[in-house]
Amino acid sequence: MTLGTALLAGIVGAVSSAINAVAGGGSLVSFPVLRVGFGMPSVAANMTNTSSLWPGSLAGAFGYSNLLAKTKHHLRALIFSTLLGSTLGAWMLTVTSPHLFDVLVPILILFAATLLTLQPRIKAWAGRKHEGVPHAVGFVLQFFVAMYGGYFGAGMGIMMLAAFSLYVEGDIHEYNALKNWLGLIINFMATLVFVLPGKGANHPRIDWSIAAPMIVGSILGGYAMARLSQRIDSEKLRVVIAAYGFIAAGYFVYHLFSGG
Repeated sequence: MTLGTALLAGIVGAVSSAINAVAGGGSLVSFPVLRVGFGMPSVAANMTNTSSLWPGSLAGAFGYSNLLAKTKHHLRALIFSTLLGSTLGAWMLTVTSPHLFDVLVPILILFAATLLTLQPRIKAWAGRKHEGVPHAVGFVLQFFVAMYGGYFGAGMGIMMLAAFSLYVEGDIHEYNALKNWLGLIINFMATLVFVLPGKGANHPRIDWSIAAPMIVGSILGGYAMARLSQRIDSEKLRVVIAAYGFIAAGYFVYHLFSGG
């Protein structure tokens, strides 16, 4: 680990957390950089990414703490399904073969980029009043979102916004406050699973030499953007990140079939 590499990792963490705070989709930037720029195996890159960005999620979540009052009872109700789903998803990643995950990566990135592209429609839909579904359905929906988040994560915030509109009373800003805290739990629980002993010696693990400077950067980026988010044109940023995601998905498809 050189000073230049550590600095680059810190910048990647800061940028990704900042994007998560203002537009969502930060992992569409950080995961490809770890995979291609740092040459990490896909599973190790995903583990390192998840473990590096949750401190930034915590910093960003505190920026929304004043909006949590109306939905905090939902936070308490959804904690168990979030813990259960994220733990299962993270465990699934640890037992997924690296080759299978390489095949899934472009599909997952394409899915996340599509969600980001449709984000305005999802937000508009989430902001409308819908006939509420039973809270048990919300519990199940959150379980599957958390499972996806523990396994890969990119786009899970947008999935939560859509699900909240079915059973949570509040506006889109209050949804974001709830989403940030639940997203923090998902990434934190996944990190705990990733650091547990018992995986095979040859199984990819978190690269802490990369994760450490990313964590520092993610805290700074998440906190700063939580305070400056109103000054950022999130729509333009969303379009750029979504386009980047489609390009990244295309690259990984090419890389997979070219045997590179």
